[in-house]
Amino acid sequence: MMSNNAVYPSLKNKVVVVTGGASGIGASITCAMVKQGAKVGFLDFDEGASKQLIKVLDSEYVVSEICDLRDINELQNSIQNISSKLGPIDVLVNNAARDDRHSLESVTSEYFDERIATNLKHQLFAAQAVMNDMEKNGGGAIINMGSTSWMIGQGGMPCYTTAKSAIQGLTRGLARDLGPKNIRVNCVVPGWIMTERQISMWLTPESEKELMQRQCIKRKLVPDDIAKFVLFMASDEAGACSNQTYIVDGGWL
Repeated sequence: MMSNNAVYPSLKNKVVVVTGGASGIGASITCAMVKQGAKVGFLDFDEGASKQLIKVLDSEYVVSEICDLRDINELQNSIQNISSKLGPIDVLVNNAARDDRHSLESVTSEYFDERIATNLKHQLFAAQAVMNDMEKNGGGAIINMGSTSWMIGQGGMPCYTTAKSAIQGLTRGLARDLGPKNIRVNCVVPGWIMTERQISMWLTPESEKELMQRQCIKRKLVPDDIAKFVLFMASDEAGACSNQTYIVDGGWL
C-alpha cells in the first residue's frame, strides 16, 4: 500500500540526532526520519524504551545512546559517538524535556537549576556539539522544541515555563550566529500532544473539554503531527526558513 505521507528526498542518508528520542514525540520523530531514509542517532535516559525502539526499527542506520542530558560532558560525548558511527551530523532535533508540575512555593534554588538543565541548557550545548560537523557538511538544520504552555499563561510549573520561553530566545541567537555557516535554526512549538505520558498523567474529562473548546481543530493532536512538521523543517524544502518560531497546536493560540 502506498503511503499518503510526504517524502523528502533531501533527508535520505542525512545523519540526524534526536534528543529524548525513545518515547513520545521524540520516538515519532525518530521513526519518521528513519522512514525518510535518514541515519538516526537518538539520545535518551530510558534504556528499556531505547532498546525496544531499536528492536522495532531493526536498522543498521539507527543507533542509540543512553545519556543523562543534564551532564553536558556525557551529552556531547554521546553526540560524538553518534557522529563516529553514522557520519557527520546534518540535523539536530532538540526534543528532550519533562513538564513535571511544581508549585512556586516548593521551588528551591537546586530544583530550579535542575529544571533548567533538564529543559533548556542541553539544547545550547547540543547545538555546540554539532556545529562543526554541520559547517564541514556545508550547512545543517537545528530544530529546537518549545512549548505553548508559557504562551497561554499556564501555571503550576514556573521552572518549566521559564525554560521553554527561553528556547525562543536561544533559537533566535543561534540562528544569527550560525547563519553564516549555512546552519538554519528554528523553534517548533507543540500544543498539547497526546503522548502516553500526557494521557496517563494529565488528561481528564475536564481538560479534554477545555482542549476541544480552545482548539480550532476539534481533534486531539498526536506525536505524529509534530514529527511530520519537523521533517519539513529539517528538509531542503524549508531551506529559506531560519530564526523563526512555528506553532503546531491545532489553532489554540
